Amino acid sequence: MPNPPSSRRWFLYSAVALVFVGGVWYFGFRAEAPKPSGGSYFRSSKGNAQPVPVRAEAAMLHDLAVHLRAIGTVVPLNTVTVRSRVDGQLLRVAFSEGQEVTAGQLLAEIDPLPYQLRLTQMEGQLRLSESQLRTVRSDLERYKVLNAQTLISPQQLEAQQALVAEREGALATAQAQVEDARRQLAYTRVEAPIAGRLGLRQVDAGNIVRAGDAGGMVVITQTRPISVMFTIPEMELQKVVEPLRAGEQLVVEAWDRGEGAVLATGSLKTVDNQIDLATGTLRLKAEFANADEKLFPNQFVNVRLRVRTLKAALVIPGVAVQYGSRGTYVYVVGAENKVTVRDLVLGPSDGAHQSVTKGLQAGELVVLEGLDRLREGRLVSVVSDDPAKAPPTRRTEGGDGKGKGDASAKKKKKEP
Repeated sequence: MPNPPSSRRWFLYSAVALVFVGGVWYFGFRAEAPKPSGGSYFRSSKGNAQPVPVRAEAAMLHDLAVHLRAIGTVVPLNTVTVRSRVDGQLLRVAFSEGQEVTAGQLLAEIDPLPYQLRLTQMEGQLRLSESQLRTVRSDLERYKVLNAQTLISPQQLEAQQALVAEREGALATAQAQVEDARRQLAYTRVEAPIAGRLGLRQVDAGNIVRAGDAGGMVVITQTRPISVMFTIPEMELQKVVEPLRAGEQLVVEAWDRGEGAVLATGSLKTVDNQIDLATGTLRLKAEFANADEKLFPNQFVNVRLRVRTLKAALVIPGVAVQYGSRGTYVYVVGAENKVTVRDLVLGPSDGAHQSVTKGLQAGELVVLEGLDRLREGRLVSVVSDDPAKAPPTRRTEGGDGKGKGDASAKKKKKEP
């Protein structure tokens, strides 16, 4: 049998808990209960029908360029490492680092004295060979006369003819040696083989340079014109090959990394002759005039290849298109400034603008901003950054009520 003092204690605790819970429920309900004074409930319901401010733009018809996007690398058309063709001491460097040069411009000079001496030696050997040839040819003429008079045997005439042929060969060899010596002497002047921009100098004046030096003296890179290499997926092949084979000139744009500015505009020159099996892509090459040299060798750029242009296409801003379980749709501002949800069938896009093939008419307003508070049939108020361009809104009875207030105020003023 329980202890009586303990039972009374538990009963007291339970009673205090019940009183506390009842007080919390009572005062909380009184605080949260609505006050039905002066029809405030109905005014709050009307407040929920306030127009939602949105920004909208009309669908319009204009030409839309269809692009293929890719990441490309700027590649110079020609790159040449300037090396010496002869061995010797580098006497003078006639260029500055980063200088733009033309084909045939002098870049450096190598000590020409050894090659001048060799040329003089070869020219002396040439004169000796010419003198010897003249002598044996004169003897051959006399041998022919003596042979006609049967004063010498035919064998002697043939031997003299062979000697003339030998001297003619020696003369040809001497002439070739002279030409080679002149060529070696000309190579002491190092000239630019192509036009372009120079890189950093690899050797200084006073050093001994050799024809086999791997590093060379300087590198020339052709920057005007310049090319861009990029790849496209295999599935996009026909979009490029068909117009290219038809003789069309496909426009290519090179954009910066953030795609905020066009660096250069050029044309597609050629495509590779096979698809890369590892990646399923095809390499393409575009050429740019690059007159302002905004494209730099080995620079990464965003490429936009224009494959066709849609004439008079119905386009809307791309930010207006919404994606959900029902597919693609937009909010259209209709009669009485109420929005309706419109399902769309989309066409090509250029990034900022989206073409629409079905579901929209030209001139209809599509909502761009303020989409998070919209639903079917919601009342909206179209706003614009430029008040002069803001479309007029239709007043309704569920609006802000300013029209009625203004009319009643005028009536009161007219009463005596």
